[in-house]
Amino acid sequence: MSKSIALFSGNANPGLAGVMAHHLDVSLGRIKLGRFSDGEIQVEIGENVRGADAYIVQSTCTPVNDSLMEMLIMADALRRSSAGSVTAVIPYYGYARQDRKVAGRTPITAKLVADLISTAQITRVVTIDLHAGQIQGFFNIPVDNLYAMPVLLNEVRQLGLTDPVMVSPDAGGVERARAYAKRLDANLAIIDKRRERANVSEVMHIIGDVKGRDCVLLDDMIDTAGTLTNAARALHEQGARSVFAAATHAVLSGPAVGRIIDSPLSQVIVTDTIPLREEARGSSRFRVASVGPLLGEAVRRIHNSDSISSLFV
Repeated sequence: MSKSIALFSGNANPGLAGVMAHHLDVSLGRIKLGRFSDGEIQVEIGENVRGADAYIVQSTCTPVNDSLMEMLIMADALRRSSAGSVTAVIPYYGYARQDRKVAGRTPITAKLVADLISTAQITRVVTIDLHAGQIQGFFNIPVDNLYAMPVLLNEVRQLGLTDPVMVSPDAGGVERARAYAKRLDANLAIIDKRRERANVSEVMHIIGDVKGRDCVLLDDMIDTAGTLTNAARALHEQGARSVFAAATHAVLSGPAVGRIIDSPLSQVIVTDTIPLREEARGSSRFRVASVGPLLGEAVRRIHNSDSISSLFV
């Protein structure tokens, strides 16, 4: 008899978990998530999971530490309830930017989080667009790093742009922009940021022809939106007809939403790996595409021992 799928959601992104459940044609597992009076997280699994393949859907987004601890405690509760396996579906992997020592006496927190996940006896991790692919090597368990490209490509196509230009906002994102340009049969441009000398603002040089063209800035995440909006202004000043943006993770911390609204960006396409901030939901400047069906299909294929890589051919 095959094992059943037991899909549970933490508090970080229940909407996305609901889309996944609908795609899989299963009900979300019953779970009680609460707090003790001193703030400690309390978890109680509300159904039998003995022998089941359990999946926890939890982005480690704001509040990052609460989301992370909640996921670890859920995993411990499932293991102690005799679940056959526990897979953490982490659409947005927090602390991923701390993946190396950038100065003396600093941590590599992405590795620490990987160790915590392994210590909680989670047997597999599924995530989307890790900030750095090599973070997969921090784990001694299988990691499926999915790509939001199919979802975002579909959204960009629906914009109906004629002769678009895919733009990388920095040198590090050139490979991503090239991959989109290839699939859309579009041109490629790169923004080169340079600080000529100390205490002088960055100068943005645009490599590629953007004059009179529809440009799409591509990135894996939008945090404070400083780089994104500065790049949009540089493209606008160079004569771009319109400027759009597409990114997987809408972190949108601090002044990000206000910066985007005040920028030349016509629209910003993001996915629901992180719930959109309240102030962004009411703005037509933001458009959300769900990765729920993609994650749901990945879970189905993991459960059935089918290929996941064929999703991205």
